[in-house]
Amino acid sequence: MAEFVEAELKERFAPVGAEIEPDVLAELMSIMRLHSIDTQELWYKWESYSMKMGADDMKLNIETVRALKQDIQDGLERDNRTKAHLLSSNKRGGATPRSVASNGDVFGMLDGLVPNTPKVGSTNKAGTRKKFETPSLSRVKAEPASSPPDFKTPYKPGEQSDQTVSFHDRPNAGQTIEILNDHLELPEPPIAPYGEPRIKLTANSDMKKLSYKPMAMKSSEASEILDERIDDFMALIQTHHKLEDSAFGSAASQSTNEIVAIGRIASDSLEGRLNASSLVLETSRRMGAGLRIPLKVDALKGFQFFPGQIVALKGINASGDSFKVSEVLEAPLLPSAASTPSGLEAHLQRLKGGPDAMDSDSAAAPLNIIIGSGPYTADDNLDFEPLHALCSQAADSYADALILVGPFLDIDHPLIASGDFDLPDEAMKEPDTATMSTVFKYLVSPAFIQLCSANPHITILLVPSVKDAISKHVSWPQEPFPRKDLGLPKSVKIIGNPMTLSLNEVIIGISSQDILTELRISEVTGGSKKDPSILTRLPKYMVEQRNFFPLFPPVDRESLPKTGTKSGIPAGAMLDTSYLKLGEMINVRPDVLIVPSSIQHFAKVVESVVVINPGYLSKQKKAGTYAKMTVYPRPLTDEERGLSVVAHQVFERARVDIVRI
Repeated sequence: MAEFVEAELKERFAPVGAEIEPDVLAELMSIMRLHSIDTQELWYKWESYSMKMGADDMKLNIETVRALKQDIQDGLERDNRTKAHLLSSNKRGGATPRSVASNGDVFGMLDGLVPNTPKVGSTNKAGTRKKFETPSLSRVKAEPASSPPDFKTPYKPGEQSDQTVSFHDRPNAGQTIEILNDHLELPEPPIAPYGEPRIKLTANSDMKKLSYKPMAMKSSEASEILDERIDDFMALIQTHHKLEDSAFGSAASQSTNEIVAIGRIASDSLEGRLNASSLVLETSRRMGAGLRIPLKVDALKGFQFFPGQIVALKGINASGDSFKVSEVLEAPLLPSAASTPSGLEAHLQRLKGGPDAMDSDSAAAPLNIIIGSGPYTADDNLDFEPLHALCSQAADSYADALILVGPFLDIDHPLIASGDFDLPDEAMKEPDTATMSTVFKYLVSPAFIQLCSANPHITILLVPSVKDAISKHVSWPQEPFPRKDLGLPKSVKIIGNPMTLSLNEVIIGISSQDILTELRISEVTGGSKKDPSILTRLPKYMVEQRNFFPLFPPVDRESLPKTGTKSGIPAGAMLDTSYLKLGEMINVRPDVLIVPSSIQHFAKVVESVVVINPGYLSKQKKAGTYAKMTVYPRPLTDEERGLSVVAHQVFERARVDIVRI
């Protein structure tokens, strides 16, 4: 047993081509024994501790593993003290203690989700400037962006730390920390902006359907949507594996015959994490009367499940008490994206500048797309310096497109949540009418105005988030927030969340939900994993399930990474179950999947899809990262010109650089 645990620890913690020191390995096993946790749970605690310490690449040595051990012990003691305090102060039996904040939320019903109206002219307790000066493009260019140093003490929620480093004082400006397809050259930027837009933007999702009325969910509609996913999946499995109707059955029905059961993975308890012992299969009303049956997965060589996953399981329910799984049937994937040869030729001409371009015979320059994700400013100010720096990069390189994923005005930002911050003087003309749109207009929009003046033909896409204070649509899937009163230039397009669209032939799927973090917290694995790398496994769940948020139910808010607000509890997923069908991938797999997350930034090819987690542009006390994607034109052979459609194969011709801002 000890040898098996050691092997798991080495697989999870040892860098490629390296070994874990014996004393470090012994300390890790000591933590597991002391707190009765498995290797996966220990890995999550290590990742969480690394993020809390502000280190992207913390080295595992005897000092750091002992610090991790002490941090886990301190957290346990804090929890015990908190519980003891609540029990001693709770005079009325059964009453739930609540804290009454001074923000007017007397009954605690808003839970810190709705920020107050900004206090125009109020005292700035976090030390932000009295007067906001928008950094000019020349200023941002003169002082390049980079990352702050690692911090030695963790940042506590609700507490402004003296160790926050100024944005312009951090080292490693513009450092590239990861490259996908580094055999593709990074071209030199043009000497002048292009004469016309090189991108044709096409929406592949119907944004009108996202304009539903939130917070009006009916349980009957929600259950029908959940059932429909199971039944649709059954039809896919039957066609893909060429099964007869008689091969299917209900996992909840006792039988000595082997059947294929379709259902949703769930837990037998509302509390605690999913594990191998708590796995149940939830059937649809049509196939199994909606019953749940415990799963026995001992016979499988390996498994990887998460709540909400739709699966096809082959097995037997001989006792009537549980379904013994012998095989997990593979789900069919959506087809790869493809276009007609004439369509690809038209996009190639657009990259060259059109049929009338003077140098139409020369090679077309590749597309330059920059991708960033909010938050866009540090927790101790609303200067939005990282956003200005990113827009400066897009201006300097004459980028073809800038894709920015929300939140822009984050309700989990300490100053936005409290409403205790100053507005610039130009916004003081009518202080009584100031709203979050006013804040956006004077603090965020100037960066886009400057960018569009320097690069007139750039395409700027803004993707909302359920954490955006300017969005009245508080649930996911989410409609675009209105651009009225935001002062945005015409080049800026606001799209839905999630959204599938085409930049020329390149199909891009985007969602601002942090699904990767929630999947990492929720998944349960065992035995020999089909995908040992967690950064490959998590986005593959999305591709296989054909959904931007396949998890159900979402993770409890208190289990998510803490924020800098007073409560430290983030907003969460905010799903509207009745409209989850709007979160599905449609018709084809996207060429590029953009999924910003608090887990480690990465760019990987998963099932022929370029998956990009650009990281957050600002990480509470430190600057973050962004992604720069270079997409070369699709060359056509003489044979392909005679075909009806040609696969895009973007994963072979796209270079992605993850860069420190």
